[in-house]
Amino acid sequence: LEMARKTVEDLFIHELSDVYSAEKQITKALPRLAKAATNPLLAEAFTAHLEETHGQIERIDQLVELTGIKLKRMKCVAMEGLVEESKELLEEIDKGAVLDAALIGAAQKVEHYEIAAYGTLIAMAKHLKLDDAAALLAATLVEEKGADEKLTKIAEQGGNQAATMDSK
Repeated sequence: LEMARKTVEDLFIHELSDVYSAEKQITKALPRLAKAATNPLLAEAFTAHLEETHGQIERIDQLVELTGIKLKRMKCVAMEGLVEESKELLEEIDKGAVLDAALIGAAQKVEHYEIAAYGTLIAMAKHLKLDDAAALLAATLVEEKGADEKLTKIAEQGGNQAATMDSK
């Protein structure tokens, strides 16, 4: 049975467990996205973010050691849905510029979910006076925002331009 979320600390543990599951799911999804991308910049962005994601998981492990928090075994249902959406794109769209544009969109949904999750976790960590935890989470937030910006740049540099040309 789900643990009751009665205190900010309960909520913090729940959200942290949730994002931990999300990151684990992302490590499985990113290699698929990298393989499906035609644009070499996009493939590289996915591969680079995979490396970062491993580091982000390590940071959560560090946080757990630091605080003595016990993570709950749970599956992030939101990330499961986002990953499922990206799988559907791979099945429905032929490899090329249109798929690249779709993959950028799918990846940015993932980043935005994570940006929201880490922002919330940082606020709760500060409230709980877990300053070291907040610093670790903030380092990850910077990376998630960076990944999101990189994807926006790739889209603007013509990933989407190529897609509109294909459809003419």
